Amino acid sequence: MNRHSLYTEFSREEWAALRDHTPLPLTREEFESLKGLNDQIPFQEAEQIYHPITRLINLYVAASQQLYRTSAAFTGSREAKTPFIIGIAGSVAVGKSTAARLLQLLLSRWTNHRNVDLVTTDGFLHPNRILQERDLMKKKGFPESYDIKRLLQFLTEVKAGKPEVSAPVYSHLVYDVIPDQQQIVRNPDILIVEGINVLQVNKEARVFVSDFFDFSIYLDADERDIERWYIERFRMLRDSAFRDPQSYFHRYATLTEEQSVQTATQIWNEINAVNLRENILPSKGRARLLLQKGSNHEIRKVLLRK
Repeated sequence: MNRHSLYTEFSREEWAALRDHTPLPLTREEFESLKGLNDQIPFQEAEQIYHPITRLINLYVAASQQLYRTSAAFTGSREAKTPFIIGIAGSVAVGKSTAARLLQLLLSRWTNHRNVDLVTTDGFLHPNRILQERDLMKKKGFPESYDIKRLLQFLTEVKAGKPEVSAPVYSHLVYDVIPDQQQIVRNPDILIVEGINVLQVNKEARVFVSDFFDFSIYLDADERDIERWYIERFRMLRDSAFRDPQSYFHRYATLTEEQSVQTATQIWNEINAVNLRENILPSKGRARLLLQKGSNHEIRKVLLRK
């Protein structure tokens, strides 16, 4: 390891030791219910990897809360404390959703931050009609496909301590933002923001999404593994969600096994791989915590920014 690296590197075993005998308030049934499609991580992943993460974040939150109390005492402010915001980034199919749901549940079981909300940036994609008008349907997930101004406004209001803030809701079934449906965030102790774009920067912007984060995580893996996971997930969706007549991808339900692999590979190469290399991967170095996954979905290495 480079001793001058910006990160301190931990093996899986070294990181697991940081749990420090804190009880793990999680059942196998709860764990299985949180896992995403084709996310094959074992139960011990929660105990060895995610519980130490929640212990670390708990220390960050406690320090943040103490800083607020000290500052409030100094200024005489009576304003409510602002939520602690965590960003989770990484490629399509790398396991962000499972990680976010698992962290939400575990963090909510610490006594000093019971109220933990989770918002995905999918809801901040422009509706399909706008993407079609701008010829961006094949660039869905790229920076230009998001309503960044709306996302920044949402985070501004959350961080300002507004009692209620609404976020748009996205449906993966219909592959679009759902009109007139909102997720209401009510001044949580912690807000988790999950999405491929949360650590990206725009040279033309003065404010970035990550400016609102108190902690950030990037899920990393070899591109060949992510591609394989994406293709496996596509094949599983072909046999499940795609069979729903309301699904945007219903036309793929009749593909043969060979056609399914060919189609998924083409989508990966033309869209997801390009987005990963050009936009997502370059943002990795901005994360506070890097989780490097092996080919079997397990975290094999953890890197914490110094």
